[in-house]
Amino acid sequence: MSFRTKIFLSITATVVFAVWIVAGVVSALVTKSFERRDAQRTATLVSQFHSEFDRRGAEVARRLDAIASSDEIARIAIDLGSSQFDPGKYLDQAQMLAREQSLDFLELVGPDGSIISSAEWPARFGYKEGWLLQSGDSENIFLKREELADGAALGLIAVRTVRAGNGQLYIAGGQRLDKQFLDTLPQVEGLRVQLYNAFDAASPPLVREVQQQPRELTRITPDATITAIPLFGRDNQLLAILLVENSRSELASLKKYIQGTAFLVGTGAVLLGLLLSFWTASRVTKPLRELTSSVREVAGGRWDTRATVGSSDEVGQLARDFNRMTEQLVEHRDRMIQAERVAAWRELARRLAHELKNPLFPLQITIENLQRARNTPQFEEVFRESTTTLLAELDNLKTIVGRFSDFAKMPAPQLEQMDLNQVVQEVIRLFDAQIHAPGRPPVEVTLELDQNIALIQADPEQIRRALRNLVLNALDAMPPAGGTLTIRTQNLDGKVALDVSDSGAGLTPEECERLFTPYYTTKQHGTGLGLAIVQSVVSDHKGTITVHSEPGKGATFRIELKV
Repeated sequence: MSFRTKIFLSITATVVFAVWIVAGVVSALVTKSFERRDAQRTATLVSQFHSEFDRRGAEVARRLDAIASSDEIARIAIDLGSSQFDPGKYLDQAQMLAREQSLDFLELVGPDGSIISSAEWPARFGYKEGWLLQSGDSENIFLKREELADGAALGLIAVRTVRAGNGQLYIAGGQRLDKQFLDTLPQVEGLRVQLYNAFDAASPPLVREVQQQPRELTRITPDATITAIPLFGRDNQLLAILLVENSRSELASLKKYIQGTAFLVGTGAVLLGLLLSFWTASRVTKPLRELTSSVREVAGGRWDTRATVGSSDEVGQLARDFNRMTEQLVEHRDRMIQAERVAAWRELARRLAHELKNPLFPLQITIENLQRARNTPQFEEVFRESTTTLLAELDNLKTIVGRFSDFAKMPAPQLEQMDLNQVVQEVIRLFDAQIHAPGRPPVEVTLELDQNIALIQADPEQIRRALRNLVLNALDAMPPAGGTLTIRTQNLDGKVALDVSDSGAGLTPEECERLFTPYYTTKQHGTGLGLAIVQSVVSDHKGTITVHSEPGKGATFRIELKV
């Protein structure tokens, strides 16, 4: 075989192989990028759906409270308590109240479960609503199938009760959950959302599959990624399916472009090698090596890599095509990063607003009490109580702001040699008064400290802070009857381990996965920053933190730090 033939074959094979490697890597990266984007967009949309659901639910509850406290309901309740109650004169009452409060559904039901008045179906007068007798008054908002004269609809329902003689008057009302509800969600290009009733027979195959076995399902087709999310009612009954469809047309077009470009460039390289094998060998080898290096950098995560364009021939065209593809990847990455930042800021604003709202209400009530007590003999006593409340709530606000501030500006650790056992004993002494406080459930503290524990390089103050957060978390998890708090230290292979265990209710696998996410909390009152701060401290010390827990068996947090 001649040298020309060998050069031709080597150049042809190298160029073609490099082109298809580039196409394959870029195609794989583009596919993964689009799949991550689709998952993030779906999660964001579902989160927005639940937020709108909660907002609408709160509005329905407010309007139902207004109806329950109205004069019309009071009159009906008084008539119900008399022996000469005539339900016929209240036949249109529900329609009038529903119009006033902009409710789609409203039923007034007597103590025996009989409908007195119905806004959505007046002809149901006298029918029984037995489910209300078991449920009664409920502060929760729930989904319910509502029977109408022309079919059935899905409703966002709440229930209130009013005393009526020896019984109760039930008020059940709400709004429709339909396409108009979905239209209130932000519109995203390439993303389509639909809502199907579980009792609707005319539905897509994926929805029917969820109807048969309720669970979240995702199907990927050449044209779209479709996710079906079941929505349940009060008794865990499937009532609706939310269908989120992410278009894959952009991905298909881009992959087709990548494959077409790779084919054209490969064909050009073969012709170039055939005509100018000897003359172009030295000129083609160098740019191909550079292009191969650029491909490796893109595969390694450096999406802003650019290939050097040193000629206007096929090799130069290949480099320009590669640069265009990487520019598109960077653009997609930047858009996703921007979307993630916006979502993060929204979540931070939501959490901060939620935490600040709780102390502001007592402050308002206290100031109103001061205004009412002005120029009255009780002013001094009210003044003392109010100032105490104001100072306590202001201190609470300061604590909340301080937690967010501390999490936002975690300082770099000041490393020094330290004894982990000594830090554990100091922290336990700080909590001694709280653990043995009168009226608090008994908590037994067990220290299992390895006396031969190795010294570590760490910031003592930050380690104390992380341990305090873990101890507080363990004490909060204790059952009402008390429990056991166990702190253990031991040497591992080149590391030291610190375990903090409680005998509380434990955590589910889903809670364990999200436990270290900022602003996520399983407590009724909390910022969700404690464990996130612990993880930040451990990460700054190049360590690891894990949690092991099962429902009903407590939880154990383990920190591992290098010696």
